[in-house]
Amino acid sequence: MKLQRNGRTKALAIGALAVVSSLTLAACGSDNNSNASSSSSPAAGGSSAAASSIACSGATGQLLGAGSTAQANAVTQWVKDFQAACSGVTVNYQATGSGAGITSFQSGKVAFAGSDAAMKPADVAKTEGTACKSGGKGINIPMIGGPIAIGYNLPGVSNLVLDAPTLAQIFTGKITKWDDAAIKKLNPTATLPSLPIQTFHRSDGSGTTANFTAYLAAAAPTDYTLQPNKLWAAKGGQAANGSAGLAAQVKQVQGSISYFELSYATQQNITTAQIATGASAPVAVSTDAASKAIADAKVTGTAPDLTLDLTSAYTTKADGAYPIDLVTYEIACDKGNAPSTLPTLKAFLNYISSTAGQSSVASLGYFPLPASLQAQVKTTINGLS
Repeated sequence: MKLQRNGRTKALAIGALAVVSSLTLAACGSDNNSNASSSSSPAAGGSSAAASSIACSGATGQLLGAGSTAQANAVTQWVKDFQAACSGVTVNYQATGSGAGITSFQSGKVAFAGSDAAMKPADVAKTEGTACKSGGKGINIPMIGGPIAIGYNLPGVSNLVLDAPTLAQIFTGKITKWDDAAIKKLNPTATLPSLPIQTFHRSDGSGTTANFTAYLAAAAPTDYTLQPNKLWAAKGGQAANGSAGLAAQVKQVQGSISYFELSYATQQNITTAQIATGASAPVAVSTDAASKAIADAKVTGTAPDLTLDLTSAYTTKADGAYPIDLVTYEIACDKGNAPSTLPTLKAFLNYISSTAGQSSVASLGYFPLPASLQAQVKTTINGLS
């Protein structure tokens, strides 16, 4: 099945920071966001429009989640809206990284996990009989899309163009200077300094890393021969925890380059590279450009699991389509969820996958799921037991 582009995708708003709550502020101030959480008192108000569209449906008590830092800014807004509408409910989401979130879910410590990469069969097997009772298992539920920006710190260079082979050689240590011939070829009019390139990658298990390395493997298979993975596998480079940690390092270190979600680049005012894909012109990172690339992604999971194959996005040559993208998943049990939290889990997931929930985070650097996929997600969520 092919996904249709949602024409109502919104561009980044200048005032994005104004609606981001304590998790985002903590992330901006530190290079380690592993302990950041998204929760607030039920009295904290979201927009009245969002609150009026939320069906609490028996939601009560505390709902625990953990995982993806890529969706942390979105979850902060969703929690604010949901708690404003549903009196007495607290949602606590720990942005620990996709790998740690899946581990927490597998051990039954949280009701749901966020991940920027779908669970593999071995991950699913570890949910059976632990997190998921009564013969249930963990499933992947797509929730929100976002581009992965290539942020860099290179004084005097503001319109850097890179492509997949060059990025692969940079991040595997084959290209070590900013004035390398391969970079010069892509930037013939730029004055490139003879500075060492300092690459930064995630130190924690990360769906963002999984998507970035999947892009390199798909778009530059000759230059990136490693298997895509949540754990960084290439030798060399420096590591930092979480997307906020990578962004903080790029902000501070001259000659640096890294990968993180667009919202982190926007918050830190980090310059981002354009990507040459073989289209008529290099493509700048944006939610609209990423949405265009994701439009042809295919659902490869078997319902109720809705795992997506993003290969078509990574290898796109369509004009205006940005190729380095991810879709975050919420991971829950198809059946055998804890009865005490199931009503709250379903109510929260139903809101964040709704048109109102998806549009509420468009100004934070995310784009909504296509309408056809939203319908499948709704069916999956309503079937959780």
